[in-house]
Amino acid sequence: MSETTNQDLGGVAETLLMTLYIRAMESQRPDALIKDEKAVALVTQMSYDFDRVRQVHMDEEDKVTVILRNREFDRYARDFLARHPEAVVVHIGCGLDSRFERVDNGEVEWYDLDLPEVIELRRKLIGGEGKRYHLLGCSAFDSAWLDAVGAHRPRPFLFMAEGVLMYFEEAQVKSLVLMLRDRFPGAELVIDAFSPFLIRANNLRLSITKFGARYHWGLKRGQELERWGDGIHLLDEWGYFDRPEPRLDHIRWMRHIPLLARVLRIYHYRLGKAAG
Repeated sequence: MSETTNQDLGGVAETLLMTLYIRAMESQRPDALIKDEKAVALVTQMSYDFDRVRQVHMDEEDKVTVILRNREFDRYARDFLARHPEAVVVHIGCGLDSRFERVDNGEVEWYDLDLPEVIELRRKLIGGEGKRYHLLGCSAFDSAWLDAVGAHRPRPFLFMAEGVLMYFEEAQVKSLVLMLRDRFPGAELVIDAFSPFLIRANNLRLSITKFGARYHWGLKRGQELERWGDGIHLLDEWGYFDRPEPRLDHIRWMRHIPLLARVLRIYHYRLGKAAG
């Protein structure tokens, strides 16, 4: 691939390069938990100064949890498509992730959604749309994109937001969840959330870097969303200590301390009841 100069990214948009870089570095390990050759190619291809990413101090376990989170979101997508092969999936805050290519079952209608500058960069580096693959360049809080996605009703819907919602205020996240519940009753939602403790710790770490983004919203328990409105139901959740991972063995003692055991989890919800 020839080198491509990326346009300027700032704030929340720039954080996608951290996860891209982590996936690329992981993929080159002999004991890699995932193999994302596209991430490796993109990091090589881009002219972005990844020293900015390396300034953000991340321990080995931090990087492993990012990879495990990515792999677990793939699992949730595959599970949903196994139950609903002709479903519609919307990846909110897709960044430069290639999840569609990893989980495509040949039938799914897939939407990758992110800010306009991110989607423009994605078009330059990865490519445009396909027969069942679509790009949406707008804020997740802009209700206009719901019309394009809603054209596929009454097919089942899955909405996924990985590493995104913690950058926004609770009122914004709540409005998005309720908007999805009202427009797509019966849809499923998979999100990840930091605990308030980790929000504070990570903001302290980011404050010494050049990254402008900061975390705002967190969850102590997944049931908190159920109190936001009728019909929101927590189906299941996942945490890093739920299954043994050898590369996290040295911190497994944390699972016995609630404050540390629940610092970052993935939550799976049903939003309302499908019509009929």
